Amino acid sequence: MARRRVYFFGNGTAEGHGGMKEILGGKGAGLHEMTRIGLPVPAGFVISTEACAIYLTHGGEALRRAIGGELARNLARLERATGRRFGDGRDPLLVSVRSGAARSMPGMMETILNLGLNEQTVLALAKRTGNGGFAFDVFRRFLGAYGSVVFGLPRDPIEQFLRDARSRSGVMPGAELPVQALQEVCRRIETHIRESTGRPFPQDVEEQLWGAIEAVFKSWMAEKAVTYRRVERITGLPGTAVSVVQMVFGNLGETSGTGVCFTRDPNTGDKVLYGDVLMNAQGEDVVAGIRTPMRIQKMKRRLPRVYRELERVRSVLERHYRDMQDLEFTIEEGRLYMLQCRTGKRSAAAAFRIARDMAMEGLIRRPEAVSRVTPADIERLFYPVLDPKVPRRELQGRLLATGIGAVPGAATGEVALTARAAEEAARSGRAVILVRRETSPEDVAGMHAAQGILTATGGKTSHAAVVARGWGKTCVVGCDQLSIDEERGLVRIGERTLGPGDRLTLDGTEGMVYEGAIALVRPELPDAYHEVMSWADSLRRLGVRANVDTPYDARKAVEMGAEGIGLCRTEHMFFDSEERRLAIREMILAQDQEARERALARLLPFQRQDFEGIFEAMDGFPVTIRLIDPPLHEFLPHGEEEQRALAARLQLPIETVAQRVEQLRESNPMLGHRGCRLCLTYPEILDMQVRAIMEAAVAVRRRGVKVRPEIMHPLIMDP
Repeated sequence: MARRRVYFFGNGTAEGHGGMKEILGGKGAGLHEMTRIGLPVPAGFVISTEACAIYLTHGGEALRRAIGGELARNLARLERATGRRFGDGRDPLLVSVRSGAARSMPGMMETILNLGLNEQTVLALAKRTGNGGFAFDVFRRFLGAYGSVVFGLPRDPIEQFLRDARSRSGVMPGAELPVQALQEVCRRIETHIRESTGRPFPQDVEEQLWGAIEAVFKSWMAEKAVTYRRVERITGLPGTAVSVVQMVFGNLGETSGTGVCFTRDPNTGDKVLYGDVLMNAQGEDVVAGIRTPMRIQKMKRRLPRVYRELERVRSVLERHYRDMQDLEFTIEEGRLYMLQCRTGKRSAAAAFRIARDMAMEGLIRRPEAVSRVTPADIERLFYPVLDPKVPRRELQGRLLATGIGAVPGAATGEVALTARAAEEAARSGRAVILVRRETSPEDVAGMHAAQGILTATGGKTSHAAVVARGWGKTCVVGCDQLSIDEERGLVRIGERTLGPGDRLTLDGTEGMVYEGAIALVRPELPDAYHEVMSWADSLRRLGVRANVDTPYDARKAVEMGAEGIGLCRTEHMFFDSEERRLAIREMILAQDQEARERALARLLPFQRQDFEGIFEAMDGFPVTIRLIDPPLHEFLPHGEEEQRALAARLQLPIETVAQRVEQLRESNPMLGHRGCRLCLTYPEILDMQVRAIMEAAVAVRRRGVKVRPEIMHPLIMDP
């Protein structure tokens, strides 16, 4: 029996199921599972990830040989399910062609909507709907997507044809163009494709379909997709699946629309529908951020029957999947269609809240609630917020603009107008805010490097918001007071003009954009955190120690349930202040033991004070302290200007500093003059550190604190 590589779903039957993500991708598995449990899903079929591997390894001809027969049979089944024929001149079937890997990769691969239109079928669509403007707008969208995705043409020249038509007709963005203007835009795009590629736009709808399938498979290896997988550490997948689905139209008037929502608030965990809807729009309009959507709750008044149906879908999906879901849907003339469901990304606070609430609701058991929370969720709970001590009047005076708070928390940094600028700044240790009109998948490396993201357009489910939420990046979108002059490298926000190097602060909770750097603090832990962690304590068999270097972090570690410190890195204590850095540099640059001991004597009280604070915080828990470990050159400046400043401060010749830096440089610092080898060369460092530990231990014990110091000599090996 031939191996199946195409899986059909529709009219309540499905050949696949939700557990087949490795074969059908997340999107395809979700479509099959939603069909199986009786939700309103348009019919279609999924071409498996195995077919993608065939295409990537052997090319298009091998792909057509492998799945050609299956594709034809399933296309015929889709025609029977919908009552329409592909390429028919009277009542044509149109389809969407979408990517979908086993792991969520939002916006990284390609999608083509409205496939099946040509110069004949567009007229049939206009006649069937009685709306020529709709038909030619859909054709215009399809031509643009096909030219960009399949032929690889830049999007901007294609989109310029629409902007030119609006300018000539005096029609603002978002308003409808006359039919004749849209027809002219379509003709110009077709001419542009022919002149740019030397090939005409294909009128044969089956040729269109093969071109789209191959282009989506090819997008698996696009630079933006490869970068995203590298950043997210997604490995071991053969490729993407392709979903070919009957088109349903959200742009058929004011009772149609498209939206993205979550079954619970992904920021707080509240049990409410959360998301955006764009009326009279197709799916690409929501994620593109070109128009600002309305909150989904407004559908209660506008389309109450659809809203009730969406609430029913929400309840069915949460009971079925037992987790918060991320949904895509289209409303076609008052009828709801579900296009995607997947486990929704959420903030750290929401992760704890949803895990706890679902356990209390009986959807999951407590051990599963604990397993739902990841180490990254705990780490993200400590992202900063604006310091509540900053006077409200000061905040109001520095407020530049407001947008939509897409990801909570706060971030401050220099303005970076491109992904490349954000990456370069991050590499040099500078915090940046990536400022864009709207982000695209090409920006992901810069988004990962930035502390926060600010966009002029988009809603809470735009590309910027979805990617930022997954990475825990503070994000403000839909800031319509923001304009960017990329040629001059300037940003105008409200009345102020800023450039690279100027600083901004984002409040992603309230959607505020402030001028300059505002103090940030760590937030209070939510109640759900303590509850879920107490459940973890009741289940665990492993003791947990923290990895901290300061009294503040030690207190936080105990507060969070740590039972000691497994690693306290003493070299980190020398970076804490200018005075400490100066003393350690003076010790490294000393020409003899006596000078080194003088510098170490200045460091002794700092070390002793730190150890006292750490011991007091731990009060009886063990503390493993690692003696100084890294290569000494890490403490010294490497630039000439900084070396001159240090030489002047220590009253040393610049040559002495430069020579010492060069002397300490190592070809492999991991194996070089560090750890126990350093203490053998300069035992006075060990003397100072052990003395600081012992004196601190004696001091806190006299105050009634239980103390259990453990000293680690680094880099000692024994066969």
